[in-house]
Amino acid sequence: MAGQPELWQKYTAILREEMVPALGCTEPIAIAYAAATARQTLGQMPERLVVECSGNIVKNVKGDIVPGTGDMKGIETAAVVGAVGGDASRKLEVLECVTPADVEQARALIAQGVCEVGLLPGEAGLHIIVTEYAGQDNARVEILDEHTNIVRIEKNGEVLLQKQAERAGNDVQGLDYSCLSIRDILDYAEHMPLDEMIPILDEQIRCNTAISREGLSGDWGANVGRMLRQVYGDDVKTRAKASAAAGSDARMSGCVLPVGINSGSGNQGMTVSLPVIEYAREMGVDQERLYRALLVSNLVAIHQKTGIGRLSAYCGAVSAACGAGTAITWLAGGTYQQIADTITNTLANVSGIVCDGAKPSCAAKIASAVDAALMGHYMAMNHEAFRAGEGIVQDELEKTIESVGRLGREGMRETDIEVLHIMIGK
Repeated sequence: MAGQPELWQKYTAILREEMVPALGCTEPIAIAYAAATARQTLGQMPERLVVECSGNIVKNVKGDIVPGTGDMKGIETAAVVGAVGGDASRKLEVLECVTPADVEQARALIAQGVCEVGLLPGEAGLHIIVTEYAGQDNARVEILDEHTNIVRIEKNGEVLLQKQAERAGNDVQGLDYSCLSIRDILDYAEHMPLDEMIPILDEQIRCNTAISREGLSGDWGANVGRMLRQVYGDDVKTRAKASAAAGSDARMSGCVLPVGINSGSGNQGMTVSLPVIEYAREMGVDQERLYRALLVSNLVAIHQKTGIGRLSAYCGAVSAACGAGTAITWLAGGTYQQIADTITNTLANVSGIVCDGAKPSCAAKIASAVDAALMGHYMAMNHEAFRAGEGIVQDELEKTIESVGRLGREGMRETDIEVLHIMIGK
């Protein structure tokens, strides 16, 4: 249709922005990135750091191990390790070059109490300010709304960088996410020339498969993925859940392997891709069809997150698993109605899962969300679906997605605050 190539370009730009590699949980990595940038600006090793974060950052940093540190957790670790050994040019892979000597230096500095942590007021879900001091000099770096979106850099009170953050929901600066719809996502995935996206999709497949295998073979976290395989068997439904859970087992417990993310989250990136990869293998489809299925899953997840926002009390594994279930229905030759019913069935079931930070139990939530998405898929393929008027289900698919966005963005705002209070013992 007229204008379709222009829409496809927008979708490709969104995917290029969203599907990038990250080492470790993106919230502590964002702190490390800010701290590494501040040290670069300062021009010397800081003697003192002040790290101020929004509540959702605090929530998502508290319980997961900072990669490359062995067993070290928390805001202080992320900031000090980032300042000591981080490479700001690597952005979400800022800690890739950290050495054991860097970790020991950071451990000693943390023990000396060089890092002060504070809570930022306001409604921004993703907000970080790192200020570093050395002698008479200081440097400050502010990140807002996106994990690598530096909006302000100062040195000794002089503003070196200042930019206006203009976002709504899950939108990124310069990209209009309001153009996303399920019908257009399917059209894009089925007809878009793949050349530009193949390297990005290959990286998501390679990175996420590698960390999933590590989670299944190693001893990481609570070993949710490995347990699923041992107890539930080896059919494709179990493998789909276990592969994504195992990747989270490893990632939340400090594995140094990178992941391909979705909507700013490695857990969501693994959830949106690994179940689809397992089903594609089971079905024996060719590589092109797998690529196109991954376009479906990634974009459906992003579309759902647009109304919710980057960080909230709504567990992002639900959106990601719903994307995976949608792609599996597409792989199985489902009609548009069956694809729509897969989404509705999943969202009607598990939209109440609460995010209480990034930590090992994320693997279990991922497994539960994928299980719900698979049930939604099999219901839809058997022409069963939840209908309008049943809870949050609306009379049109896009309205149901909007309702879930409202639930996550507005309805769970107070929940988010209470979760944070419980976590910090307030």
